[in-house]
This record gives sequence, structure tokens and C-alpha cells, in this order.
Amino acid sequence: MCPIGGAAIDAVGDPLPAETTASCEHCDAVFLGAVGGPKWSDPTAAVRPEQGLLRLRALLGVYANLRPVKVINELIPASPLKAAKLAGVDLVVVRELTGGIYFGEKTHDETSASDLCTYHSHEIERIVRVAARLAAKRRGKLCSVDKANVLETSRLWRRVTDRIMTSEFPSIELETQLVDAAAMHLLSRPAEFDVIVTENMFGDILTDEASMLAGSLGMLPSASLGESSRGLYEPIHGSAPDIAGKGIANPCGAIASAAMLLRHSLGLHDDANAVDNAITRAIVAGNRTADIAAQGDRVLSTDAMTDCIIGELVQDP
Repeated sequence: MCPIGGAAIDAVGDPLPAETTASCEHCDAVFLGAVGGPKWSDPTAAVRPEQGLLRLRALLGVYANLRPVKVINELIPASPLKAAKLAGVDLVVVRELTGGIYFGEKTHDETSASDLCTYHSHEIERIVRVAARLAAKRRGKLCSVDKANVLETSRLWRRVTDRIMTSEFPSIELETQLVDAAAMHLLSRPAEFDVIVTENMFGDILTDEASMLAGSLGMLPSASLGESSRGLYEPIHGSAPDIAGKGIANPCGAIASAAMLLRHSLGLHDDANAVDNAITRAIVAGNRTADIAAQGDRVLSTDAMTDCIIGELVQDP
């Protein structure tokens, strides 16, 4: 285990210490915990936890963030959406992770501030290829999300996406949506989506919205990948300081992230499927943490829910 984020700031004054960098550079995969909390939440601070995460993504060259969203039928009551909207929802958001406004030049003074959003053709090309290859293994549908009616970066995104899809992936069905429309359609017709590809900030926001399809932010895993098999794996949620120490956090997103690590970095596909199936069986059996529990459900602690999943894995690996 290596420090990162707020804990690393407290320990050495750096959100990504040299020892953590060295360990990550010499490993097959990185499994990440949340980096922040209210103690370090001052946005004007010179050193902040999220800087460590952004630097780590750049260090590892992980530019493609895969965030799968699959609705388990037994969790439909945990979603705020009507059950009819959730039938058959199984989508993946592919978020560009190392460009855009999060990484652009930033300026500020007492009365103004700016964040530069920049994308280059090669960054768009590579993320679109990742998404298209994934769509080819699934239902053959790709939705590219941008804001081309307003943003120059989105107009470039759309031109490059159209070119790559036409020349390299003509068999994939391409749909293009503006981000505001995509946000609406994620709630009104989520089952129609297969693979969504989009830029950094849009992907960050849309996947938090999409977590409500699965019932809770605590259900969703993610994998951040680059050109090599080494990846960065983490649930999409943050540190949830309001429930820290209470033993009520949902472990499913973290465990599913470990399954993605087995699949994408280690090539252990059967083992990854076994972990995913164990999560599903534990939920089908009626085990719930508070965030996904409906009235009358059996509510378990974090440890107890984890034990249920492990038990399912041991019984039917």
C-alpha cells in the first residue's frame, strides 16, 4: 500500500509522493482508494488531493476510462427511475481521461479565473478507437457525446470521430448527441445505449448520473487503460466522508473494480467473471447495503456484504 491524495499530503506534503510513483511505475496494475475529503477541500489551496490522481493518470498514460453500468433486476427498486425504463440497461461509458479542461492551463486572480480546454486530434482518435473496438464486441452501437453547437473542442471531436468511424469502423452504428440531450436520454431511454464515448468532463458528469440507473454510486466500477496492459482501477465514487467509520459503505463498486483489474491487466477473464457473478448472486440472494436497500430488505454492513460476496465466490468459483 502506498499513500496518495489527502493522506499523502498529511504525511509528506505531496499528493503523489516519490515512493508511490516508483511503486506504480513497476507494477502490473494499480488499485486505487479515494483521494480526498473535507479536510483538504479548500479549492484555493496550492496542494490538493485530486492533483495526485491527475498526476498518476498522466504518469501511467491511462487515457481511456471504462465505466460499465449494468442494471441487476433485483436492484431496480433502488433506482429513482421507473422499472420500465431500466429493463435491459447494459452500457459502457468510455471517458477520455488525460486531456480536456481538467488538464488545461489554469489562471486566476481575485476577480477572474480561467480553465483552458484543449484537445488534439490524436487524443480523440485513440479514445474513439478504444470505444469502437469495445462496441464491436458488444451490440455494435456507439454514441459520441459532445457540445459541438458551442465548443470548438467539440467540433474537432465530432470531425475526428466521424472520420475514424467512417474509415475504420464502418460496421459500427454511430450516433452523435449533444451532452445535454445525452443527459436527458440516459434517463428517458437508457436501454438504447451500448457504448458511449465522450471527453473528460462530460464523462465524469454523465457517469455519476448513470449510477442512478444501477441504484447507487456505490455499485459502479471503473478501469483506466492506456497502450499497455497496466491499468488503474477504482470505484467511480469518492471517499464519502459523511459515512466514514460507520461501516455502511457499499463495497460492490470496489470489488467489481478488482474484477476489471483481473480482466484487463492480468488477462484472468474466468476469474473476473467469477467475481462479477458472485456480486450478482449475493444481491439476488437479498443482501443489501443501506444505499441499495428498499423497505423490508436485509441491510448489511460493509464487512458483512463483502463476506456474502466472498461466500458466493467460494461456493461457486
